[in-house]
Amino acid sequence: MKPLDQATQDALDAATFRRLLSHLDNNKDVQNIDLMILADFCRNCLGKWYKNAADDQGVEISDLEARERVYGMPFSEWKEKYQLPASQEQLDAFNAKHK
Repeated sequence: MKPLDQATQDALDAATFRRLLSHLDNNKDVQNIDLMILADFCRNCLGKWYKNAADDQGVEISDLEARERVYGMPFSEWKEKYQLPASQEQLDAFNAKHK
């Protein structure tokens, strides 16, 4: 791959991030615990990373606002509509991975 200028790289990174958010939004049945088990990150992690990036850039944004960017709605609303209780199998898999 040939080197990209920073503006092009930033534009591609941003487009990729937007596509990831869209993909997660279109797959609300994928629970955060499943993401944590498989990939060791979840939507909440993305919200934290978004907040960290804002902090690094001197942009004031709250944790809740960062989460809302990732979830596409307030986290409390997403949790009420889409988050299911973790099954014992999910909890066991999560705990086994994080020992």
